[in-house]
Amino acid sequence: MRRHHWKACLALLSAFSGCTLGPNFTQPDPPLDTRFTKQATHTAASPSVQGVRQEIVYGQELNGEWWTIFQSPTLNKTVSDAVAGNRTLASMTATLLQAQELAASASGALYPQVGLTGGVGRQKYGAQFLGSFKVPPFTYFSVGSTVSYALDYDGLIARGVEQRYAMVDYTREQKEAAYLTVTGQAVIQVIALASARAQIAVLQELLAQDQQNLKLVQNAFDEGSVARIDLVSAQSQIASDMTLFPPLRQDVSRASHALSILMGKTPAAGSIPNIELADLVLPASIPVSLPSALAHHRPDVLAAEARLHAATAAVGVADANLYPKIQLSAAWGQQALNAEQIFDGSSAAWSLISGLTAPLFDGGSLRAQKRAAVDALRASAADYQQSVLDAFGQVADSLEALDHDGEQLDAQMGAQQAARSALDLARASYAEGNAGILQVLDAQRVYQQSGLGYVRSLAQRYLDTAQLILALGGTLPTTPATGSE
Repeated sequence: MRRHHWKACLALLSAFSGCTLGPNFTQPDPPLDTRFTKQATHTAASPSVQGVRQEIVYGQELNGEWWTIFQSPTLNKTVSDAVAGNRTLASMTATLLQAQELAASASGALYPQVGLTGGVGRQKYGAQFLGSFKVPPFTYFSVGSTVSYALDYDGLIARGVEQRYAMVDYTREQKEAAYLTVTGQAVIQVIALASARAQIAVLQELLAQDQQNLKLVQNAFDEGSVARIDLVSAQSQIASDMTLFPPLRQDVSRASHALSILMGKTPAAGSIPNIELADLVLPASIPVSLPSALAHHRPDVLAAEARLHAATAAVGVADANLYPKIQLSAAWGQQALNAEQIFDGSSAAWSLISGLTAPLFDGGSLRAQKRAAVDALRASAADYQQSVLDAFGQVADSLEALDHDGEQLDAQMGAQQAARSALDLARASYAEGNAGILQVLDAQRVYQQSGLGYVRSLAQRYLDTAQLILALGGTLPTTPATGSE
């Protein structure tokens, strides 16, 4: 059954049994903030980036699988493969099922326990036990049923079941947090892979330009118009640019290996998605929930809330342990000395038993346990508040990052255009003999840095977009109800 169903059952059983000790859990109030950042964010992405300007749309929620916002079939398949093959998600699924079954098992104590008994035996009494009576050895047969019920007048059992189901909620939110982590890491590694490949493409273009520079200098050297130092400088530039390739190729390998692990495969068995930055579409609008709704979207915050619920129920358990326990039991059956008479009416036997146990002196253990439970409740409340603060901080950082990414991307585009013009001018001046090779190489180095900077800024824009969606809680799969939850 769903969460509100079992809560209703607990309330009904508690009404029949008596009162339920300890504090009742109430969902914490959401923060009263109306914005995530002190200053309004603008998300000023350059319109020339795929022709779109990003916009933050407050008060809306993202529908569907969150990574599809980048409109890349390759990315969609990569994330789906990671979700299907990830071992951490498989473990969390089994752990959730275990928690649900344990909670269902604990809830059975709320009801009477009925059992069937039966037996056959051979008996002989000792002479000293019976005195002057002498009873020969005999065989007996018995069959019957037993019923026992713990009177939960103080809510000990109900609070224990409540605590169990709160831990089911906690485990579920942990699984959903793992789901967000896996999907988020898959997207991040794909962006890192595409970024490294784009930077390699930029360097290959620059290497081709290095070859053009070398040919230009070689022709001038053959004509005797430049010194050998110019030729050596052009050759040195090629050698220097070649050193930039290995780190980027290592970035490709690292991202590919990480994706393989996410998919549950070894790096040798995993397949590398063939994806470029141009294959990803920068979303024109990003739905952002209101601050008051954030705590109900983030699985880590919901997990902290579930732990707070469990800690609240634990106080009730510790409180109920201070009171007497009442156990009711009954038995009915048939007893006979031979099998033919076991179901005879005269062979009936029954018993009704009630028992009470109450703590009188335990050295203060039970009261210390209650104080410890109250302290744990305070700690869980502080942890919940901190998780909410961390969530707000991550969303604020991501919103500000998108603003600064837009500014950086605009600046990088302007720098790249200016560097390209300066490089063309330096080459033309060198060809006419009005500039030295060092001026050309300096201009090319600036152009190289601006090209790599633009690619990195663009990749960071995609990355921060994904980070904002993750900070908002993304979109989570619907967990099917199983067991008695």
